[in-house]
Amino acid sequence: LHPPPSPFPFPLLVEFLQNHQASSHRPPMSSSSPKPPKNHKKYRKDKPWDTPDIDHWSQASWKAGDMSGSLLEESSFATLFPKYREAYLRETWPLVTRALSSHNIACSLDLLEGSMTVRTTLKTSDPFIILKARDLIKLLARSIPAEQAMKVLRDDVQCDVVKIGGLVRNKERFVKRRQRLVGPDGATLKALELLTDCYILVQGNTVSCMGPYQGLKEARRVIVECFENVHPVYNIKRLMVKRELRKDPKLAGEDWERFLPSFKKKNVKTKKPRVVAKKKEYTPFPPAPARSKVDLQLDSGEYFV
Repeated sequence: LHPPPSPFPFPLLVEFLQNHQASSHRPPMSSSSPKPPKNHKKYRKDKPWDTPDIDHWSQASWKAGDMSGSLLEESSFATLFPKYREAYLRETWPLVTRALSSHNIACSLDLLEGSMTVRTTLKTSDPFIILKARDLIKLLARSIPAEQAMKVLRDDVQCDVVKIGGLVRNKERFVKRRQRLVGPDGATLKALELLTDCYILVQGNTVSCMGPYQGLKEARRVIVECFENVHPVYNIKRLMVKRELRKDPKLAGEDWERFLPSFKKKNVKTKKPRVVAKKKEYTPFPPAPARSKVDLQLDSGEYFV
């Protein structure tokens, strides 16, 4: 037999209703009462392991025994390449295969489809190396030499591909600003490479960069601002000043804005030559009517043929 149901707790319900009525008749709090200040650093705690001498930009190198066992799933990436790169890729693909096999990464070149594919194997021990291999085939497709592109497999080298095709609508203006980034005989691009410690290649509608994270950040900013009509020379001057300030340990914790040059954008209107319209001589006669097609045929004799 089931036990009889327990009686409904009416005393508790009455007590709850009395408390609710008492709380509803409380006078509202005055808006002038000061609110306690918000503590935004409430959940921030001291980090004894984060000392000032730690370089947050440095990349820890991967060792062979850091991970025991193999990866559980196979990862693969593929990218297409243009037709003019086919002959070069066919020639240098053995070098790429040898470089990737040293990291236990398999690769394939499909000339019919025009694609390159990289994938992990059962022997792959570094889980991040597949992303490095993806960057490698992406750089090869953007016309970077194979010897230079294979450096991206190192831990201290990263890559960034800046798409510049949609930054400027006018085609002529786009070509001029792209040439402004390169400079005369590549001087501007070479100066940018020296100041950012990056390898930069301008190809078509993209700019490929290889180097450390901090250099890639500066290089992307200069490239994007160049197509926003800011000359690269101005940013190169700022980078040169920052390079000299970085050598002084006394200015490590200070703001460098007072040392950096500030350039104001000026819209200088060029004076156009004034064109004075020549006055026509006055004549009381109206202009002669335009000759019809029949009149022209009568003059040439074609009408009677």
